[in-house]
Amino acid sequence: MSVMQNNSEKAKWYLPGILGGMGITMKHLVKNLLNRKKMMTLNYPEEKYEYSPRFKGNHVLTVKKDGSLRCTACMLCATNCPAECIKITAAEHNDPHVEKYPISYEIDILRCVFCGYCEEACPVDAIRLGPEWQTPAVNGGNFIYDINHLAYRPNLKGGIQTHVDDEERNKSGI
Repeated sequence: MSVMQNNSEKAKWYLPGILGGMGITMKHLVKNLLNRKKMMTLNYPEEKYEYSPRFKGNHVLTVKKDGSLRCTACMLCATNCPAECIKITAAEHNDPHVEKYPISYEIDILRCVFCGYCEEACPVDAIRLGPEWQTPAVNGGNFIYDINHLAYRPNLKGGIQTHVDDEERNKSGI
């Protein structure tokens, strides 16, 4: 492999390179200050960027029509998660038609890589990546989301109903 070297006298001095870089920076600064309408900056709290409907943000646990969780605690999402940030504790359900349900479902958002594998692995459409993306908090303890935050937070207005209907699933043998 050959390496090209510039051995001229001008290349030995740092000042021409620094002044050239500062000139480019000043050119962009003046251009943005004079054409504020074309500037690519949003004034964040007042102006919000509109993401596409396919945007994958914070996790959401879906609910059935009666308001109970869709999750069957099959552990496929936790098994498929590459960051190992999902922890589920299952229990037997009182209803004989329901095998088990989660009594604890936690996602550590600081470890999550938002890959969507949990959403793809779920056979009953219980977990989704929703449109929310802002997760402000003061300390790290507030970034472990439990069932109440994932399914029943105020932004969801009572929970997001799943597209999969129980009667349709039973008819098709799922």
